[in-house]
Amino acid sequence: MIEFQQVNKVYDDGFQALKDINLTIKKGELTAFIGPSGSGKSTTMKLINRLITPSSGKVLINGEDIMTKNPVELRRNIGYVIQNVGLFPHMTIGKNVAVIPHLKKWDPKKIEPRVEELMRMVNLDPEVFRDRYPSELSGGQQQRIGVIRALAADPDIILMDEPFSALDPISREQLQDELIRLQEELNKTIIFVTHDMDEAIKVADTIVLMKDGEIVQTGTPESILRHPANDFVRTFIGQKRLDGDMNDGIGIDPESIRVSTVDEVMVTQPATVTPNRGLAEAIKIMSGRKVDSLFVVDKQRKLLGIVSIYRLLNQYGEENKTVKDIMRPIGYQVSPGTSLPEAVEIMSNARLTNLAVVDDDGRLVGLLTRGSIVQHLNEVYPTIVEQFASNLGEEA
Repeated sequence: MIEFQQVNKVYDDGFQALKDINLTIKKGELTAFIGPSGSGKSTTMKLINRLITPSSGKVLINGEDIMTKNPVELRRNIGYVIQNVGLFPHMTIGKNVAVIPHLKKWDPKKIEPRVEELMRMVNLDPEVFRDRYPSELSGGQQQRIGVIRALAADPDIILMDEPFSALDPISREQLQDELIRLQEELNKTIIFVTHDMDEAIKVADTIVLMKDGEIVQTGTPESILRHPANDFVRTFIGQKRLDGDMNDGIGIDPESIRVSTVDEVMVTQPATVTPNRGLAEAIKIMSGRKVDSLFVVDKQRKLLGIVSIYRLLNQYGEENKTVKDIMRPIGYQVSPGTSLPEAVEIMSNARLTNLAVVDDDGRLVGLLTRGSIVQHLNEVYPTIVEQFASNLGEEA
């Protein structure tokens, strides 16, 4: 547990960055600090590993004042992930991950298995990537290494300072999903700084919203969405935006499509939600992803059901309900390798706007959507796209 007690930070020029911060961060939770630039969120986080020291007040970890601890030892026991990754460019990936265990004088026989275990946890084959250098990896792969380097020495606390903000939207979405999965397995105490409300809602157990060096509101994503403390919070949360309509059928002859498979066409990062999320959180995820339904998956990405915006709004008044209470079973799904004409025929006959692609273990691996089909057709048969899109009520 981390406690801030009457913490203030005043710089030499008189600027007060933090004002009477009182906060308790629960053990094993992911707490997101969010707010506009200059709100004090990164400053507050950096107090935890003494990169910044308070002008007054105390920061306690498990009841101990961190000012009584050696700062070097303190930092070696706290994982730290930053926006620009910070990998050592002249060290291999394996050596980058092993830095803190080496500094903590781990038995070398323990370090190599730990490095391999962590790389596999984020789907980077150690046989392929361990001896490469950071410059040989994509931005998303480098950020994955940054995350597992922070986990290498198995710290109880991990600080993440806008870790995904420099990535492209697809890589960012993938890493958010990866973080959620890892946290469900490891239950670390994670402090996650972000300026993106949609990101905070997706990954956090608790959100701390800051402005001008003060905490404006603290609570679960669900409680903040339902009960914003003031106009600033309401503005920061933003207005709900839902795109997508429920057009009747697809209206195209499946025989006009060449024999592709759903694997070539499906969206590989469909909008998902875990079953324990609240209804307001689910609506916010829909808004951020601009969809009108979410697939419900567990931490292994096994498909549990689906929840629509209509069902969410109908049950919205039930504040204690979660997604699992209102989700419904999946009526139609296909396996990887299913031909595209077969999948399109299912969608057309059942008047579906999308179709889940689920592997033999029940895991959601992709989603066939009207948009993904239009894009595929545009590449393969541009002459029929206009007709197809017109029947869908969409723009080609």
